[in-house]
Amino acid sequence: MDKSDSYNKFPLYGWFGIILIIVFWYLNWFLEGLRTDWAFFPLWLGFCLTVDAFVFIRRGTSLIKRSLKKYILLFIISAPVWWLFELFNSLTQNWFYDGKQYFTELQFFVLASISFSTVIPAVFETAELSRTFKWIQNLKTYKKLIPANKIIGLFFLLGTGTLMLEIIFPRIFYPFIWITVYFLIEPLNIKMKNRNLLQSTQKGDWRPVISLWIGCLICAFFWEMWNYYSYPRWYYYLPMVNFLHIFEMPVLGYIGYLPFSMELFAVYNFIAGTFGDKVSDYVQVS
Repeated sequence: MDKSDSYNKFPLYGWFGIILIIVFWYLNWFLEGLRTDWAFFPLWLGFCLTVDAFVFIRRGTSLIKRSLKKYILLFIISAPVWWLFELFNSLTQNWFYDGKQYFTELQFFVLASISFSTVIPAVFETAELSRTFKWIQNLKTYKKLIPANKIIGLFFLLGTGTLMLEIIFPRIFYPFIWITVYFLIEPLNIKMKNRNLLQSTQKGDWRPVISLWIGCLICAFFWEMWNYYSYPRWYYYLPMVNFLHIFEMPVLGYIGYLPFSMELFAVYNFIAGTFGDKVSDYVQVS
């Protein structure tokens, strides 16, 4: 495929996404006063649309092209999934929102939910884009993981154990919130015969996991960069690792984005499986 073919096939919504990024990046950084409360969603919608368009020209398929209905559902499930992590944060107190004080609780809930709705689409879009990278495509088979049916008990014990530690000693074991959900949900996916990451890793194929990791790290860079000059904005307090910041996030804090991507994938497939889509291939990271 030459460049002219690629440009001819670049979807119109991709150009719309680029316009949204340019306009709302500028507004989000350079307007005075409150602006991120309404600028966050269109900025990240632009990101999602743009990445989807690039996935399409590289693969000939994408989340939007496969099903617009399912794509919209990603936004709908994303907000309540992220509120689960806000619940964890009520215990661990690792991030805070400067500017929240200007809103009522209801206003903050509504505006934050709209912003949170972009989390899952952004990660899955970028994971699919990562899957097109040649170095990921060409990865050789690595060590095979224990078959899924033999790891259910171990995962459940790890999930319940880390959850208890987070509840009892939140200031020490707070990093576990970025893996606990995966350990608790993935065994359910296995038992329910839903799609799960172990279906690949037990064969030695780690490309889906790595695609999710890289995709989420790319999103992390943009989350933290765009947050830096935003208002309202978030701040972090991460005991023991609160040093060497890249934007507001301590550099070691970026490690949490890796298992977080797996949690999102596990939760999505649990929801899809619950509603009958047991072997969903809508999100294509394999």
